[in-house]
Amino acid sequence: MTTKEIISVEAEPYAFDFSPRTCALLLIDMQRDFLEPGGFGEMLGNDVSQLRRTIAPNKRLLTKWRLRAWPVIHTREGHRPDLSDLPPAKKIRGRSKTCIGDVGPMGRILVRGEAGHDIISELYPLPSEPVIDKPGKGAFFATDLHAILQNQGIKQLIVTGVTTEVCVNTTIREANDRGYDCLVPADCVGSYFPEFQKMGLEMIKAQGGIFGWVSDSEKILAALD
Repeated sequence: MTTKEIISVEAEPYAFDFSPRTCALLLIDMQRDFLEPGGFGEMLGNDVSQLRRTIAPNKRLLTKWRLRAWPVIHTREGHRPDLSDLPPAKKIRGRSKTCIGDVGPMGRILVRGEAGHDIISELYPLPSEPVIDKPGKGAFFATDLHAILQNQGIKQLIVTGVTTEVCVNTTIREANDRGYDCLVPADCVGSYFPEFQKMGLEMIKAQGGIFGWVSDSEKILAALD
């Protein structure tokens, strides 16, 4: 397969066509604090199995993408150790007994450099794959993601990760406003809340694909083969 080929993936609301030389795989916040038992997500009372179901399909897609040496980018949500980039409103929102920056089972919660902030071992980045450390929900806010994509000539994104209705949706909306086409494989994104998972995907593909396309990893893999 040459990078000049156009690959067509069965998707909603219609087929997603992309060129490998201008498309990147973007994995959103597949971090230990969100996906592993004992992490921040579970401390908040969430069922992490709802997110962990995304690991296997993400791994299959990532493995095939890497075999072709196509662009891969990872993101992590978290803050500086001194919390200077953490808005007070974000820290106290939810009125939880344990907040961002406090000590949790995997170190200080959502603080860069701590164990819980890091990406899960199953999807760990290669040295050649950029990791975007973002202080907010969207991957474009206060980061150099847009510059990296522009420098690599990327125009389209296959977006996976967690959670569907928060960081994934926010990133796709930011990408849409910057002119990127986004495809979301439904089995590669997850929410702690099944109803949010469903509606998060519906919002992306509504009105003829107002923010992007929705498919699944098996359809993407079939198209690559």
